[in-house]
Amino acid sequence: VQLVESGGGLVQAGGSLRLSCAATGFTFDDYAIGWFRQAPGKEREGVSCISSSDGSIFYADSVKGRFTISSDNAKNTVYLQMNSLKPEDTAVYYCAVAAWVMAGPMRRYEYDYWGQGTQVTVSS
Repeated sequence: VQLVESGGGLVQAGGSLRLSCAATGFTFDDYAIGWFRQAPGKEREGVSCISSSDGSIFYADSVKGRFTISSDNAKNTVYLQMNSLKPEDTAVYYCAVAAWVMAGPMRRYEYDYWGQGTQVTVSS
């Protein structure tokens, strides 16, 4: 499995960014694919994920109402639209896949495949 993220960058508070994750090499039918983030000095936290089987979605409380996850199955790509960005959203964002897992609270140990990460910086 290969995950390639893109779309990070520098944005002012209140602005928007869209992250993309192109996924290849899947050998399993059911999985959750989503986004974690890690700020300096903090633990990696799950932000949002989507199930391949039924399209169910999970959002962390910190991003509900501001972030939207979506998928384009034809392109094997997952997107994270981030609106109303805040300085506390600054982090490296990682795309990740958990085989045979449904969307729900994201436990890092369930995710076996990771992208290289993309930096998101929100200035105040």
